[in-house]
Amino acid sequence: MNNRPLVSVIVPVYNVEKYLSRCLDSLINQTLKNLEIICINDGSKDNSIKILEEYSQKDNRIIILNQDNAGLSAARNNGMNHAKGEYIGFVDSDDWVDLDFFEKLYNAAKKYGCDIAAADFIREHPKRKKKRLNITEEKVYQRPEEKYLICKTYREGCVWNKIYKTEFLKSINLNFVKGMYYEDRDFTARSLYFSDKLVTVPDTFYRYFVNPKSIVKKGLNKIQNEHYVLVRQQVLQFIIEHNINVPDGLYKAEKYNFKIFGKTLFSIKESTKSEYVFLFGKINIFRYKKKGKNV
Repeated sequence: MNNRPLVSVIVPVYNVEKYLSRCLDSLINQTLKNLEIICINDGSKDNSIKILEEYSQKDNRIIILNQDNAGLSAARNNGMNHAKGEYIGFVDSDDWVDLDFFEKLYNAAKKYGCDIAAADFIREHPKRKKKRLNITEEKVYQRPEEKYLICKTYREGCVWNKIYKTEFLKSINLNFVKGMYYEDRDFTARSLYFSDKLVTVPDTFYRYFVNPKSIVKKGLNKIQNEHYVLVRQQVLQFIIEHNINVPDGLYKAEKYNFKIFGKTLFSIKESTKSEYVFLFGKINIFRYKKKGKNV
């Protein structure tokens, strides 16, 4: 085995004792053996650290980093700072991956000399239909517009179905914004744009577990909702400033929201060239061109 791992897998861990073993089992049994699995214990108060220690005794590829609770972004940044792998991947601790996931992504990235390799993903939900990106072929994309569309950045701004070349991330000094919810959307938009080439990899899946009992799924609190709006605005401005020619209306960000008794009566969302008026936040009733824009 080479001294340098081929892939560093970064796993933030916070109070996930119920799901952690499933995640770690999918990683230690990967067909790509030359991995390092960096688990960042983000101040867990349950038995997560005990589970991590038990697994690290069985598999020396598991590295445990302990930190005071600082959130997902800080945990991922901590893991990136310690990563020694040629490529970096992210796995959330309540999710899991197919056993050939990292081997297929790494081989495709090396085959075509790509900064990023992206796989399909499946939403694992006990009651709802599984949802996929529908990646069906191994194909290289270079134009930002193509990368945005195949990864559905307008809807699925996720980092965990991909691997990233470590030197590439360092070259653009890309990290996650600390203390920010939905931080992966900004990370994804920037990494896709600045990458030289992206390759899509079919027939292997990231398994995204949707826990219906989680706080986020029960309803966004005020801060989370504010961050959701802010991040979408940031990504839209990035798209506009860098002249990424995505179809107008595909990516929208909220510009104005009028509420009565906490319920949205109407809102205005903007895209690259147009603005849209929505009734109750969902029903599009009007569209007009932004000043100085041709649609």
